[in-house]
Amino acid sequence: MEIVKLKKQSKTPKYRQIIASIENAIVKGDLQKGDKLPSLNVIKNKHSLSRDTVLTAFNDLKNRGIINSVVGKGFYVSSVDVKLQQKIFVLFDELNSFKEDLYNAFLSNLGSHIDVEIYFHHFNINVFNKLINENAGNYSSYVIMPANLKNTHNSIQNLPKDKVFILDQIHEDLTGYPAIYQNFEKDIFTGLETVLKKLVDYEKLILLYNDDKQPKGILNGFLKFCKQYNLQSEILESLQDRKPKKGEIFIILDDKNLIRVIKKIKEEQLILAKDVGIISVNDTILKEVVENGITTISTDFNLMGKKLAEMILNDDKIKVENPSRLILRKSL
Repeated sequence: MEIVKLKKQSKTPKYRQIIASIENAIVKGDLQKGDKLPSLNVIKNKHSLSRDTVLTAFNDLKNRGIINSVVGKGFYVSSVDVKLQQKIFVLFDELNSFKEDLYNAFLSNLGSHIDVEIYFHHFNINVFNKLINENAGNYSSYVIMPANLKNTHNSIQNLPKDKVFILDQIHEDLTGYPAIYQNFEKDIFTGLETVLKKLVDYEKLILLYNDDKQPKGILNGFLKFCKQYNLQSEILESLQDRKPKKGEIFIILDDKNLIRVIKKIKEEQLILAKDVGIISVNDTILKEVVENGITTISTDFNLMGKKLAEMILNDDKIKVENPSRLILRKSL
């Protein structure tokens, strides 16, 4: 069966004719999912084409997720949905409630014929590198959340530069890529400054901070704020071996520590807001109702997802700083 048919007199570029031939064979049922395609050399020699022409056609189909390649064996049909226009690789650090909001907003603002596959590196540089290297060349766009991992550029540079979008944190070696990001240092400083009059009623500000997982900008913004306004401060990794004391206010970056602090406040028979204050980073629906409402400093994750989708759809090579604000509730 002849899969690829070309018209020499056609004004349509040869690589586009190859794409159309394979798509037509799939629609007609001549090619099924899992079927092997004719090799690059077979198509090249039969139609007197350059290898680059055939490879361009195959790469288009590959980036859309319609075919895939197996090293040493060739190309195979991986999807019979020829309407797929893009296939997007998304690499997050971890999944939690606010990143789920971001991801859902991203999906809802993409077109119906765009396929998205999500992966997680869990702050492990070896997993990060493995996932990128294994998937290089298989997608039309790459959304990368490097978190605070170091030297991520070493792997990211193996991806097509014009197809990469950086999400959430920008490292110095990634400034050449389009991005939608949070300005963590400014956001934490400005958020705390918004409630400065309330903070001075407490004796000490305590930041629960994990250097392995959390943005350095938050630490820098916190220290800068406390120094500028001459406020007593302390940095803790967790509260597992310490009890909250009257007059302290906790800035908490993850939900596990948030629950631990609330539990310990109750165990010490302290009153939230009156004796001990809490500010949580990253807003969720849960924080609207827990203890009648937890004050948060948070970016707009729905907006971040929407803007990311728009950047990819419009192929915008820009950097966008996502806005943040403090939401005052009963915990302060």
